[in-house]
Amino acid sequence: MSFQDFVSNLKQKASELKNEAMKFKNKDFLNAAISGSVLISMADGHVSSEEKQKMVRFIENYEALSVFTTKELIDAFQSAMTQIEFDKDLGEAKAYESIHKMKGNDAASRLIMRLIIAIAAADGNFDESEHRIARRIAMELGLNPADFELA
Repeated sequence: MSFQDFVSNLKQKASELKNEAMKFKNKDFLNAAISGSVLISMADGHVSSEEKQKMVRFIENYEALSVFTTKELIDAFQSAMTQIEFDKDLGEAKAYESIHKMKGNDAASRLIMRLIIAIAAADGNFDESEHRIARRIAMELGLNPADFELA
């Protein structure tokens, strides 16, 4: 192995470690964003494909989470959804617990709110049940619902 190959290999390993570290660092945000997405998607009793696609596109385009693959996003979404479908109370409690971990991180909390509002509006109808869930998520994040026109 040449010195150049050695340096190239070393750079590749460093890049892989950085990606793994970024995944770990952002796992709480990912879980909170997915949990909020699932809660808002299920608020009206029907999860549309538009809502799912909006969530995937939004998170894929958020640079700090771009290390997560579409498969990982979909798997996390389906896992959270399955938990709520299996036991609504326990699944929702876990979802709100994940969201609560972002309380105090204003930038992350506001981004989660923008995500859930975009998802709620994805099917063209941001109804009262979705408003109610969005208000509750804002409060869980320590944000004022009025800042998002939800009061």
